[in-house]
Amino acid sequence: MRPETHTFGDDGSIPNSRLPVLVYSGAVDNGAGAGAYERLFSGHGWLGAWRDGIYPFHHFHSTAHEVLGIAAGSAEVMLGGPGGQRFELRAGDVVVLPAGTGHCNLGSSPDLLVVGAYPNGMDWDLRRGDPAEHDEAVANIARVPLPDQDPVQGPSGALAQLWNS
Repeated sequence: MRPETHTFGDDGSIPNSRLPVLVYSGAVDNGAGAGAYERLFSGHGWLGAWRDGIYPFHHFHSTAHEVLGIAAGSAEVMLGGPGGQRFELRAGDVVVLPAGTGHCNLGSSPDLLVVGAYPNGMDWDLRRGDPAEHDEAVANIARVPLPDQDPVQGPSGALAQLWNS
């Protein structure tokens, strides 16, 4: 399975990343449940799993990469900040966000359930794109190590190929 890749530029508020966002459509069987995502992610070293939704405001994490698995429902998500791109995500989809990538829930079904995790359980922060914090956020992002494994495909997955090139 080859993911879609998307990159977004720094808009002065949301830094985004030189690394591409990976969108795996139908990575997990629809209806497999949140536990299937937790097992998949943790099996590839993406830990600290949580179950919830996606914040309805533009935000990013400057200290960790993040994987989001849509375990139930659907959501229209804006990636890349206010000038980014809209994506319709459905149960079974997985999105891998490099540190700095803006994301925002623009609307979702009532049954939306997202499973998120971070490589090696990295600590994450919550940034909203305050221009006064931009330089600090960019410096943080530059220090975030590349993950050991793709959260969907493991050590030989697309992430290793696409993020290490």
